[in-house]
Amino acid sequence: MVMKLNEVVPFGRSLDEYRHMFHLSDADLKNRILGVADGPASFNAELTDLKGSVVSLDPIYELTPQSIQQRFDQVLPEIIKQVEATPNDWVWKYHSSPDQLRQRRVEVTKRFVQDFSGAINTDRYVTGSLPSLPFADDEFDLALCSHFLFLYGEHFSLDFHVASILEMLRVAPEARIFPMIQLDLKQPVFLAELLQYFERENYRVTIEKVGYELQRGGNEMLRIKRGRVSDF
Repeated sequence: MVMKLNEVVPFGRSLDEYRHMFHLSDADLKNRILGVADGPASFNAELTDLKGSVVSLDPIYELTPQSIQQRFDQVLPEIIKQVEATPNDWVWKYHSSPDQLRQRRVEVTKRFVQDFSGAINTDRYVTGSLPSLPFADDEFDLALCSHFLFLYGEHFSLDFHVASILEMLRVAPEARIFPMIQLDLKQPVFLAELLQYFERENYRVTIEKVGYELQRGGNEMLRIKRGRVSDF
């Protein structure tokens, strides 16, 4: 489906945020990493500067760098306005205030646009979306999904989430997903059923508290590994 620009809300995160959100160690960052639904994150640019191996995937990459920047500039004031209007929904620890959040998102997007502009013809940014990934089996060591799965649980079904996670685990032996709450700060109604499915299918499933919380209650990451529990 062709993306319409007015439907895109481009918000991205930095390498340091990814480190905190996904418990990424120095050893993790030496792996072949896939970032699913990365949007305009500077994660790819920053990790590439550190000689890391990373591919980002998002439907937004069909757009031009200029279009992504323009859309970000359009939506940022309204998003920050909504944040300021709901003070009890946010934790100002990693980011100290809505103003700092705004400035950091500006910096992240600027870094992304610079990198994306020079990397359009490389394989580091791939246009695509879950639940189908255009990669070979085991092409990566680690697949990450930031602020997409679970976050929009009211709009995507249990079947969609299961298929998406299975696809991430096809291309990598381990998947990590953050956060584990929806935009309304509630857990998806299907979360327990999803966890039971993967445990029943002999995946190793863990929920970990992480050192990042912006949405109140959004400080947990789901980690799923391929293989029977007895293998770990």
